[in-house]
Amino acid sequence: MPVQISPNIAFVEGENFPSAETADADGPLAVSFGLTPEQVLAAYRRGIFPWFSERGAVFWWSPDPRMVLAVDDFKCSQSLRKTLRSGVFNIREDSAFAEVVRACAEAPRNGQDGTWITPEFIEAYSVLHERGLAHSVETWCDGQLVGGLYGLRLGSFFFGESMFAYRRDASKAALAHLVARLKAQGIMHIDCQQETAHMTSLGARPVSRAAFLALLKAAGVTETAG
Repeated sequence: MPVQISPNIAFVEGENFPSAETADADGPLAVSFGLTPEQVLAAYRRGIFPWFSERGAVFWWSPDPRMVLAVDDFKCSQSLRKTLRSGVFNIREDSAFAEVVRACAEAPRNGQDGTWITPEFIEAYSVLHERGLAHSVETWCDGQLVGGLYGLRLGSFFFGESMFAYRRDASKAALAHLVARLKAQGIMHIDCQQETAHMTSLGARPVSRAAFLALLKAAGVTETAG
């Protein structure tokens, strides 16, 4: 489905993004041709993220409300606790970043035809991984990658990008590991971007854009628009 573009959408060259506060509640804020690691960082520091590409154009968003998981609100069901205690999964970090991103790109999504994780997205986030800013959490079973997630850590905030699962509870196990690790590091929030029933079931909640930007500022993430 084509993206509906508002008359006030901005064309972005480089890292000169408009303020997130000028975005429509549920439409793209800006568009660029291609994306670079520097653009991704500049966008996230301003409460903006890339999502969806069409005919070489990348669309940048700052929805209102924004879905956020406070790590203290993570809901670990009894069945997931049982799975974690069983030891059936081996959880690792940053051991298969490229494989996780590719698996996320191939995972089917309800209500979505195709994926926004195009080769240019994979290239940009792989560079950020090499810089120590993008991370993956992987769920392994019998030596096979069966689930995982990836995202960015900036300041004391984690920006979740995507997750996948080939086995029941595999992505949830990765998220449970991430929540525990972030909590131990004093990182209290995970950006989940769009509101979904799946993330709601895990404890994520919608917050206003203003509240989200305030969280970024408190976490040492926010950068003033250029």
